Amino acid sequence: MKRGFVVVLSALLLAACGGGGGGESGSGQSAEQGAAVTVDTRFGPVTIDEPPTRVVALGWSDAEAALALGVRPVGASDWLGFGGNGVGPWADGLYEEAPKPLGTTEVDYEAVAALQPDLILNTRSDNDEKKHETLSRIAPTIGAPKDVIPYGTTWKQQVELVAKALGKVPEGEKIIKDLDAKFAENKKFDGRSTVVGAFFDGKFGAYVSGDSRTDFMKAVGFTPRAEVEALASGTFYVDISAERLDLLNADLTVLFPIGGDASALRANPLVPPNALVLDDEDLVNAFSSGSALGTAYALDKAVPLFAQKLGL
Repeated sequence: MKRGFVVVLSALLLAACGGGGGGESGSGQSAEQGAAVTVDTRFGPVTIDEPPTRVVALGWSDAEAALALGVRPVGASDWLGFGGNGVGPWADGLYEEAPKPLGTTEVDYEAVAALQPDLILNTRSDNDEKKHETLSRIAPTIGAPKDVIPYGTTWKQQVELVAKALGKVPEGEKIIKDLDAKFAENKKFDGRSTVVGAFFDGKFGAYVSGDSRTDFMKAVGFTPRAEVEALASGTFYVDISAERLDLLNADLTVLFPIGGDASALRANPLVPPNALVLDDEDLVNAFSSGSALGTAYALDKAVPLFAQKLGL
């Protein structure tokens, strides 16, 4: 933590407490008084006394979850490096004013406190308790639900947590109902195995259950390859050595590069010849977003590619 943080944070918290209720709502939500709500998280219950008007979204795709519910964060982390408003094209136009960009794995607590938030969303994160405690000194902070691996909060859990915290439960229920129906319409791959892998910095790896990408595949009917699942130990991603690239074989192998183009993947003779290599950056990001908005986009764009690859 930066030197002098406690003094700076105390000053900012005093300023926030003395600000009254007449400022603009940076979240896009009205400041109507309502009953307090309590949200259960892995760190215990979090009570929010009144509808928040200045929301900071720190967790992976928390900003998109808030936007889907009609709330515009005043600050947000850009996990997938979109730049600009920090969200994918499926969320274009949902901001009226760009949020303050904030860090991802390393939180700048002073920058967060300077925004004077009355709610912090950190529902999909590394589940670090000390980080949560520090954020909670700034504003009520909604962490992950119980019993999920780091970054393992599902899109549905995220919508439920964020909707309750924002006082928008009916809107959240509609998002969940609509996306569940969309998954049901696209469940076409029962009985087929899958591996979802990535190529980063010259190395291969694969995602496992608990990660949004593998869970997406399961929701449309695929079964993750058991030998890859067995490598997991409380993580969402496992390394695959060059000697064991046979583990990538499945009825449908989905691969994509991180931080580069797909040429190295396509040129590698050990990559399964029937692998579907995704090189559309928007689609890769949607597939990786884990948000309700991004997932809906991925269903529209990716499922036809899966069916085409399998000859369905």
